[in-house]
Amino acid sequence: MSELLNRRLALLGERANLSLLEQCLHGIERECLRVTGEGRLAQTPHPEALGSALTNEQITTDYSESLLEFITPALPDPAQMLASLDKIHRFAYSKLGNEYLWSPSMPCPLPAEEDIPIAYYGTSNIGQLKYVYRKGLALRYGKTMQCIAGIHYNFSLPEKLWPLLKEAEGFDGTDRDFQSSAYIALIRNFRRYSWLLMYLFGASPALDAGFLRGRSHQLEQLDPDTLYLPYATSLRMSDLGYQSNAQAGLTPCYNDLTSYTDSLRKAVATPYPPYVEVGTHKDGEWVQLNTNILQIENEYYSNIRPKRVTYTGERPIQALVARGIQYVEARCLDINPFLPMGIDLTESRFLDAFLLYCALNDSPLLTSTSCGNATSNFLSVVKEGRRPGLQLQRDGQAVDMKEWAGELLEKIAPLAALLDQSHGGDAHSKALDAQMAKAQDSSLTPSAQVLAAMAEHKESFAQFSLRQSQVHAEFFRSEPLSGEEQAKFEELARSSLAQQAELEQNEVGDFDVFVGAYQASILAISN
Repeated sequence: MSELLNRRLALLGERANLSLLEQCLHGIERECLRVTGEGRLAQTPHPEALGSALTNEQITTDYSESLLEFITPALPDPAQMLASLDKIHRFAYSKLGNEYLWSPSMPCPLPAEEDIPIAYYGTSNIGQLKYVYRKGLALRYGKTMQCIAGIHYNFSLPEKLWPLLKEAEGFDGTDRDFQSSAYIALIRNFRRYSWLLMYLFGASPALDAGFLRGRSHQLEQLDPDTLYLPYATSLRMSDLGYQSNAQAGLTPCYNDLTSYTDSLRKAVATPYPPYVEVGTHKDGEWVQLNTNILQIENEYYSNIRPKRVTYTGERPIQALVARGIQYVEARCLDINPFLPMGIDLTESRFLDAFLLYCALNDSPLLTSTSCGNATSNFLSVVKEGRRPGLQLQRDGQAVDMKEWAGELLEKIAPLAALLDQSHGGDAHSKALDAQMAKAQDSSLTPSAQVLAAMAEHKESFAQFSLRQSQVHAEFFRSEPLSGEEQAKFEELARSSLAQQAELEQNEVGDFDVFVGAYQASILAISN
C-alpha cells in the first residue's frame, strides 16, 4: 500500500476522526423509460400527477418525455438514500396506470426516430431552453442514443475532512483549493480503475436488434430480435458504433480543476463546422442552442463529473470556478435488471469503499499514455470483460484482468474495514467479499446472469426485460406507500405544478435574448 494511503488511513482511524466517515453524503439519480404493457415506448406525456418535470426536485424527465428520472436527496446513510429511492418508485407506480418502468439500461424496442418524444418543460424561458437543448441533442447524436438509461451515483466526503488532511500534508493553498485538487485526484483514479466497476456491475451484454437502426456494428446475433457480445459486461458504455466526432478532441484529463473547466468552456464557445452548417434555426424555429462543439457543458459525455450545487440561473462551470468541487457524480453504472431499483445496498456500500480508495490513494497526474490506457482498458472490459485471459494495460505492461481485479479489491479492503469501523458492523467488508466472489467467478456478474436468464427462459432481450419490469411493478404495487407518505408526494407534485405556472405567468423578456444572455454567461467567467 502507498505511504500516502497508509498515513491517511491512520489519521482517519484515530478516535477523534473516526466519526467523520459517517458524514459522507450519497445521492442517486435513476433514469428509466416508461413503457406500455406490451413493452413498447410509452407515447403519453409525462404524467401530470407526478408533478412538473421542470420544478419537481425528485421526479423529472431526462432526454425524452418517456424517460423518467428519480432523484434522491443527498443523505449520509446509503440505506436511507435507497429507502428514499424506493418511495419515489412506489409513488410513481401509483400514478402510472397500466404503464411499466423498463427494468434494464438498454431501451425497449423503439418507434421510428421521429416518433420518440423529446421532453417538454413548458413555455418559460428556462423550460424552452431545456427543450431546445434536447432538440440539439437529437440533431447531433440522434434520439435513439438518448433513450439509454443509467444510474448516477453522487458522492462527497465530509467538508471537515479536507482541512484535516491539508494540515497533515502541509498543502500550500486554501482549503477550497485543497478540496478541489483532492476531488480531481479522486477522478483521475476513477478513470484508472473504473473498468473494475464495469466488470462487477455491468448489466447490459445484449440489446434489442432494432436499436442500431440498421447501422454497421460489431455485435453478434443472439436471436432474431437480440444483438449481443458473448463476453460483454456493458454495451451501454461501449461505443456501439456511435462516435461523437465533435467531442473526439475533447479529452479533459483532469490534472487540475482549471484545465478541466477551461477545456469545457472552450468547447462551449468553439464553433464546429458541421453544426454551423445546420445553424440554430430552421423555418424560424430553434433547432439547437448554438453551433459550438457543446451547446452547454453537460453535453460532454464522461464517466464521472466534478460537481457543485448551482445557484438559480448559474451554470455548472460557473459554480465550479467560483466555489470549487463539492462532490463527484459517477455516471457509468448500469441499471441491474434483477433489482427493483436497479441498485442495492451491497453495490452502494462497495461504491463507497471504491470511491474512498480513489480519493485517498496516490493519484499521479495522467500522461497522454496513461489517459489512453484508462480509456482502452475501460472499453476492453465493457466489450469483453468476461473473456477468459483478458489482458489490460498497466504501467506499460500487459496484465491479466482478473489478477488485477483481485489485487485492487485487496487494496480496497482496508477502506471497507475503515468504513465498518466508523459505522459499526461489517456491511462494507461483506459488500467487498461479494465483489471478490465475482472477480473469481464471472458467472456471478450481472452481465453473465442476464444472458443466463435469457437462455433459461428462451427469451429475447425485450421479452426478458418486460418480464423483469412486470416483476418489479408487482413488487412496488403490492405494498403502496402509507397515506402520510403518499400525501407528501402528492403535495410535492401539486406545488411543483404551481411553481411552473407561476414561472410562466411572470416570465419577462424574449427567449432569443434569454439564450443570448445564457451563452454570454460562460464567456464572462474570468479566472
